[in-house]
Amino acid sequence: MRVVRFSPQPDAGLGTDPLFGILEEDNQISIISGDPIYHGIQKTAAKVELTKVRLLAPVIPRSKIVCVGKNYADHAAEMGSAVPEEPIIFLKPNTSVIGPGDTIVWPAMAPSIDYEAELAIVIGRVCKEVPRERVKDVIFGYTMANDVTSRELQKRDGQWMRAKSFDTFCPIGPWIDTDFIPGNQRISTTLNGEVKQDATLSEMIFKVEDIVHFVTQVMTLLPGDVIITGTPAGIGPMPEKSTIAISIDGLGQLTNKVSARP
Repeated sequence: MRVVRFSPQPDAGLGTDPLFGILEEDNQISIISGDPIYHGIQKTAAKVELTKVRLLAPVIPRSKIVCVGKNYADHAAEMGSAVPEEPIIFLKPNTSVIGPGDTIVWPAMAPSIDYEAELAIVIGRVCKEVPRERVKDVIFGYTMANDVTSRELQKRDGQWMRAKSFDTFCPIGPWIDTDFIPGNQRISTTLNGEVKQDATLSEMIFKVEDIVHFVTQVMTLLPGDVIITGTPAGIGPMPEKSTIAISIDGLGQLTNKVSARP
């Protein structure tokens, strides 16, 4: 199932508050009651056309976004680093999240801002010290994320928090797929229509089971937490007013525009 979060258009007759739904094959959205991560998927009788809504980030993490660095060998190489022996993790704040079609806002203190296409794991239950063989039991589904980064600030600070934590620096979407199984799917990025990243999920050094097992040895994960799993080679700057699109086979496309530079 593809779980969406959306804002209805005024003429849809559904009010103005964000809602959750299941995107059906005919592009109808079956509305569900409550947040499916917390309350389960409970369909109502109401439906709305996809054309009558604006898709939002399918999850707003109430706790945290855990990020994995240098999880593709070619990306580690382009950063001048060796392949890590264990996952490198850091955090992004939940205030960095925006949805499909939203604008990535260029911060005044950032000389440039880069794209990083990533597979995102959405956690479905409280979990700690999860064995690899039970990882699938704690995952609600998968989506995509753009780990937007100010490379200069990252180098200046010697760590990653400021460079990756500005508001709008974590586009997520367009939906959560509860049936997706990571394998050899293509992950790619286009900038103004030009392919910049092109790899497969099978090239990840640490697979989903390794990542969730490792992270939950460090911290408790809560429902709605998101783990983004690293980016392949080909990272680079996004010019002002550009369009960035991230795709993973089977998960659709996440497209955002970049604001003018302040």
